[in-house]
Amino acid sequence: MKKKISGIIIECLVGDIAIQKDIMAVVNAANAQLSTGGGVAGALHRAAGPGLEEECRPLAPIKPGEAVITGGHKLPNRYVIHCLGPIYGINSPEDILLANCYRNALQLADQHRIDSIAFPAISTGIFGYPIEEAAQVTFETIKETIPQLAYVKHIRFVLYDQGTLEIYERYLEKLDK
Repeated sequence: MKKKISGIIIECLVGDIAIQKDIMAVVNAANAQLSTGGGVAGALHRAAGPGLEEECRPLAPIKPGEAVITGGHKLPNRYVIHCLGPIYGINSPEDILLANCYRNALQLADQHRIDSIAFPAISTGIFGYPIEEAAQVTFETIKETIPQLAYVKHIRFVLYDQGTLEIYERYLEKLDK
């Protein structure tokens, strides 16, 4: 599903975030050390090669809600924006920290004149954030942040499965209402 809001295309799809060839920056659902992990972090680090972890080392550790930017290395993307999402039930307030991930990533993208960015469903995997609640926070934050963006023109959510896609599409559908 695709929707245009304030001149920005927002879309949701099921896929592999490490192969988004038409996107300038992908977002890594990172760990605090910005190292290879499981899930999205593992997929991006494997595809990018060892240079990504090497570039990340001096930027770590980061705190929940923070975002940092690196090159894309062997990925088809020029940049990787690394966000540390909250661990549900441990890092609080979870909703504010998750919102900060999306807000900080979008602001970082805009500062670097990045026109397209792909996000995973941050914190919904091993960090345990309920998908329904995460989608609500995500789209509220996107709606609040869009008016501040000068360069970002395309936001893509690359999701793991059909169930997550359906939830994200429902929130995207409600976005401009």
